[in-house]
Formats: sequence, structure tokens, C-alpha cells
Amino acid sequence: MKKLLFTMIVCAIAAMGANAQKNAIAVVDMNYILKNVPAYESATEQLNQVSLKWKKEIDASAAEAKSMYENYQTELVFLSKEMQVKKENEIVEKENATKELKRKYFGEDGELFKKREALMKPIQDEIYTAVKAVADAEGYAMVIDKSSARSIVYAVAKVDISDQVLAKLGYSK
Repeated sequence: MKKLLFTMIVCAIAAMGANAQKNAIAVVDMNYILKNVPAYESATEQLNQVSLKWKKEIDASAAEAKSMYENYQTELVFLSKEMQVKKENEIVEKENATKELKRKYFGEDGELFKKREALMKPIQDEIYTAVKAVADAEGYAMVIDKSSARSIVYAVAKVDISDQVLAKLGYSK
């Protein structure tokens, strides 16, 4: 009798542990969430517009440098040595200015990076807070982004809390 009671208690504890294990991990699809957050779409559009504007500015500068070089090539036979050197220096300066402009806008710590950080960070923080709130409320110990986790082959739909996160953010699908 004691063995049977002990076995039943061990099985009950194991079943509780297995049930708790089921809810330990949840997944979210950040791409899905971001597509349903209007502020993200707006920020992306702003970034695209400013990026396009800066690209046009760089392209115009590069075209000017190319035009200067082509003009130099056609005038080369008529120019004195001093004028050739002067024109070559002007062309090199223009090419360097174009490279500097490209670095300034699109470099590692360029204006686009700073603008993206300023526009996206508040949205990401808001989503993180919502994910944390849903995870805490549902008792999840870990939440994995299935859109960026390449090692997730399959996840049961009931552990996907993406719609709950959108609802917490005030958006419903």
C-alpha cells in the first residue's frame, strides 16, 4: 500500500513538472508583430525616404566628379602642366568628398544608423515591455523570436504569443 501511494505521489509530481515544462517556453514572431505596428511602418517609411534623399545627393556628387573627369580628359591636350595638376586635384577632392558624404550618411556610425536608432528604439522597447508582460502573466520562463531563430524547425501554435503581444500593445489582428 505504501509503495502504491509513494508511486502515485511520484507520478503526480512528475506530471506537474511535465505540465510546468510545457509552459516554460513561448515563441513570438517579431516580423509579424512589427508588420502590425503602424509606428514601425511609419518609421520604416521615414528611413526609406531619408535614405533615398541621401543616396541621390551622393549620386549627384559622384556624377559631378565623373563629369569633371570627362571634361578633364577632353581638355587635357590644351592644358598646361600646372592646370592639369590643378584639375586632377579638384577631381580627387570631389571624389574624396563623395566618399566622405557616403561614409557620413551610410557608414558604421552614420546618420542613417543614428536615425534608425532614434526611430526604432522606442518601438522595440515598447514591444519588449509587452513581451515581458505577457510572458510574466502566462508564466513563461523564456520567449524566443522564431523569425530570427534559425534553429527552430517547428513550434506548436499554442506557444506562439505574438497575437497576445499585439493585443497588449493595443493592436489586434
